[in-house]
Amino acid sequence: MKTIINPNRKIWASILKRPTQNMENIELTVNQIFDDVKRHGDAAIKKYTELFDGASQQCNMVTEEEMELASNLVLEELKRAIKLAKSNIEKFHQAQKTDKLEVETTPGVVCWQEKRPIEKIGLYIPGGTAPLFSTVLMLAIPATIAGCKDIVLCTPPNKEGKVANEILYTAKLCGIDKIYKVGGIQAIAGMTFGTKTMPRIFKIFGPGNQFVTVAKQLATKYGVAIDMPAGPSELLVVADQSAQAAYVASDLLSQAEHGVDSQVVLVSSSEAFIKRVQNEISKQLLDLPRKAIAEKAISNSKFIYMQQETDALDLINAYAPEHLIIATKNNDYFVDNILNAGSVFIGNYTPESAGDYASGTNHTLPTNGFSNVYSGVNLDSFTKSITFQNISKQGLKNIGPAIELMAEAEGLQAHKNAVSIRLKDIS
Repeated sequence: MKTIINPNRKIWASILKRPTQNMENIELTVNQIFDDVKRHGDAAIKKYTELFDGASQQCNMVTEEEMELASNLVLEELKRAIKLAKSNIEKFHQAQKTDKLEVETTPGVVCWQEKRPIEKIGLYIPGGTAPLFSTVLMLAIPATIAGCKDIVLCTPPNKEGKVANEILYTAKLCGIDKIYKVGGIQAIAGMTFGTKTMPRIFKIFGPGNQFVTVAKQLATKYGVAIDMPAGPSELLVVADQSAQAAYVASDLLSQAEHGVDSQVVLVSSSEAFIKRVQNEISKQLLDLPRKAIAEKAISNSKFIYMQQETDALDLINAYAPEHLIIATKNNDYFVDNILNAGSVFIGNYTPESAGDYASGTNHTLPTNGFSNVYSGVNLDSFTKSITFQNISKQGLKNIGPAIELMAEAEGLQAHKNAVSIRLKDIS
């Protein structure tokens, strides 16, 4: 675990590079599978589910009996924990509702904006080495609060063709009953084009590996919207001597265990503190069930000593992390000046895991530097804003002449006529 000392700004881009695969190879694979699903629908999805997940299944859709059985197999203690998280997530997202905004811009000209739900929503829930039932909460709850009419959930099956009990229980708890045992690229393609058994949807939500991320981006070429580019998980911690080394190490490892392509970064004004964190990581790694995955991700980690807070802040904004933990003597400086981050966790007692599960904020966040332009998932992600206007006779008399002049100046005579014909009748 090498420490980088006060790196020159010229090399920031290279030292902050994400551990991504060759994008050309990924795009080639995604394009081939999309083309196959577009042409052959369910047959292609079945083929790729057998190839990638090792599951041979006649029906992709989860039955009511499967959901009931899965719910009965989840421990009551875990059910209570999920319900606690659901309550907090509901509170936070319910509070994001906004009222109708109405303004009379000129006497007789009333304009307003209202939000309407997106009708058809697709939720992608990663499975694989860690079935993320918490992501069901993060996506299904705001979709339901927003009033989305049709909600479809896709998640990969295991080799026996089954979905994790916790995912099915959580989906049932959130009122989701259209669940497909389909994962990866083929799931995104299925929701993009629709098949005999899978509906075509309007917007896809959910994190995934690099293949899923590229698949979502390709979906936009076929008229399907996406929440954001959300690939492998990442965390940056800025901490100094006031922080607890054991806490910081545990936070870094919590993200490292997501997958081998995850990345964690520590920025600190103390070389001694960095060394203590590295020692803690070595100790805590020994007890992790996912040690091999975490070790591989840690090999992509960065430990950066930055003497000046101003430089540290600039570096963080340049990296634009998915998750940012601030544990310094001067937390307010970083909180007040951070520009690019998906979600921020402040102080020694705010682990990133809280946001992943139960504090109430959403854990579906932009990665790979996209937090410089994208927000994390929120209630507005499931709605669109529609503007309305109602103009009286007097209102048209007030703004009509300006419209006529502007339309004529742009050479759009029909635009001018649409106003002139009305003004003539009014006068």
